Amino acid sequence: MAEQQLNAPARARHEIRRSPRTNPSGVHQVTEFQDPGYTIVGNHLTQHRSLSGLAIGLAAYIQSLPEGAPVDIRTLAKRFPEGRERIAAALRELETHGYLERVRQRTDDGRLVTLTISYNNPAATRARRARETAADAKRRTAVEPPRPSPGPAPTPTPAPKPPHVRTSSRPVRTETPRVRTEAARVRAEPAPPPPEPQPHTPAHHAPAAALLANLRRDDPRLLLSVRDIHRLTPPVAAWLERGASPEAVRSALTTGLPPTLRHPAALLAHRLTELLPPPLPTPQPSATPAPPPLQTCDGCDRAFRAPAPGRCRDCRHPAAERGAA
Repeated sequence: MAEQQLNAPARARHEIRRSPRTNPSGVHQVTEFQDPGYTIVGNHLTQHRSLSGLAIGLAAYIQSLPEGAPVDIRTLAKRFPEGRERIAAALRELETHGYLERVRQRTDDGRLVTLTISYNNPAATRARRARETAADAKRRTAVEPPRPSPGPAPTPTPAPKPPHVRTSSRPVRTETPRVRTEAARVRAEPAPPPPEPQPHTPAHHAPAAALLANLRRDDPRLLLSVRDIHRLTPPVAAWLERGASPEAVRSALTTGLPPTLRHPAALLAHRLTELLPPPLPTPQPSATPAPPPLQTCDGCDRAFRAPAPGRCRDCRHPAAERGAA
């Protein structure tokens, strides 16, 4: 009997790749090369603990759209299966946490339109604006060197009288009187340093002291002693009392530090005095009550005035409107 010949190749053995972690459960990332046309989304958005899943998805979708694409509630409701109510609530979540801003603008023909601004990193945007605000305040408060004041006009020196000549046979020696032309030296006395700002109330002393103690996290060279923190707390409290946010104060104190810092407390005191923002203007009482703020309709995305978000009059009573027409 002839021997049996196996022509078919042996079946390949499949190996199961297990995760090197001790716990094989959980997510396993399979990363592939992305073709052109992808969006970079930060983990601060995708792993946000206060945003709902719908809000995170809408934010990622809006960031992937080109400039000028419509993102009103009606357009988003046609794109996604969620209704207008849930989409409107998700957009309000994004507005609350700074990822979205809807600005009402009036066109040349008098219509109100909604401009949507999407921020892919609100914290970085706030920090950049704080640095720009501090730089503008530093430029505005820069003191120009005083111009030299014109000195008094020199007093004309009277001409000396001719000496009296004696009519004698002896030769007479004529002496010319000496005229002193030395001007009085006026020593310019240095101007006294401006006083450090002081708050009106001690309400901001605790957050001001905490802000100064945490400056070493931004730069290890800003490690202040207890005495320096106690001395610099009133100027920082004056900044907070005038409406400056803690981020703006921290940016004004830590931006543009010199490479060699010998006296950090003196540098911080100088910046707190020279870059002090002006106080907030006192609001003038208005004779007429202010109108309700502009809201975006959850139904038609139209701007209307109401004390709270919701629907406009046309969306609340559509049947009555058609009957009256």
